[in-house]
Amino acid sequence: MSKPAAIPSNPQKVREDLRVARHGSGENVFAAIDLGTNNCRLLIARRSDDGFRVIDSFSRIVRLGEGLRANGDFTEDAMTRTIDALKICADKMRKQGVTHVRSVATAACRYAENRNEFVQRVKQATGINIEIISAAEEARLAISGCVSLFDDKSDYAFVFDIGGGSTELIWSAIDPPGTCDILEWTSLPFGVVTLTEEYDCEDVSPEQYSMMVAEVEKKLAPFEARHKLSSYIKNGQVQMVGTSGTVTTVAGIYLGLQRYDRNRVDGLWIDRDHINGISRRLATMTHDERVAEPCIGKERADLVVAGCAIWEAISNTWACDRIRVADRGLREGMLLDLIKVATREDRRHA
Repeated sequence: MSKPAAIPSNPQKVREDLRVARHGSGENVFAAIDLGTNNCRLLIARRSDDGFRVIDSFSRIVRLGEGLRANGDFTEDAMTRTIDALKICADKMRKQGVTHVRSVATAACRYAENRNEFVQRVKQATGINIEIISAAEEARLAISGCVSLFDDKSDYAFVFDIGGGSTELIWSAIDPPGTCDILEWTSLPFGVVTLTEEYDCEDVSPEQYSMMVAEVEKKLAPFEARHKLSSYIKNGQVQMVGTSGTVTTVAGIYLGLQRYDRNRVDGLWIDRDHINGISRRLATMTHDERVAEPCIGKERADLVVAGCAIWEAISNTWACDRIRVADRGLREGMLLDLIKVATREDRRHA
């Protein structure tokens, strides 16, 4: 795979793609699209006293990064699946009268040689302007979306985001009330899609799963060596927060949900021992057994094994007793940014 594109990043600067739409009430309507290596996600919201209120959403597994590691390009099938999902997003935004939208793409588009062709095809087919963001901006948005879950009794927050093509680690100082300062971050070039393709996770042996965990632990070790997070965790100064499909899936299984319920999952605390136990149990299941799990299904049955291996490696490297689950991230961070910009504009006009 080629090196990721050199994409300029300024975490202090929020770029907006303004879609002018006529809305009957004149009220601003905000939308955020997060196009990852595996998923296409949309949130549409209106401003509220405590931030925003979601009025519509959409999520679909598109596997945009399928085969990217081997070929360096997006495949035609992957691009077609993704554009079909983005057409649904565009239709939802039109129906809701969206006035402010930001649409970002992450690791897969940073690596793909044919990313410019893909972005142009998306624009022509859907009218959506895809912005390929840097890993630094991805980290900023991820932690911005999770900050409301931080406990100001802790001095630090450690957020991990297990994506399809990359895994972000973000180390930040908590500055109450409800803010944080990013101290260090890194984007590691592996995620559930890339690890699944490397190990063929449809049915893995215990030995293969242990190899996956060990491989990820080696890649995490330099971050720990540089910043010595374990010493802060041992002193009880750190809150750990996990955000990704893997994390929310394991949380749903932990709760025994027969149908995924975001209200029960978002903000949940899980003990480290339960995480590792569920991860090992999922890894020993057959593919069909994982498909039958209500919170997994056919589309995630192979990916969840790779995700569990990454999460277990993180849990082994940084032995935090409890981890908080966040069913939020980039989209929420983008919505908050858009609302801040719109609020400033409204005040200027007033």
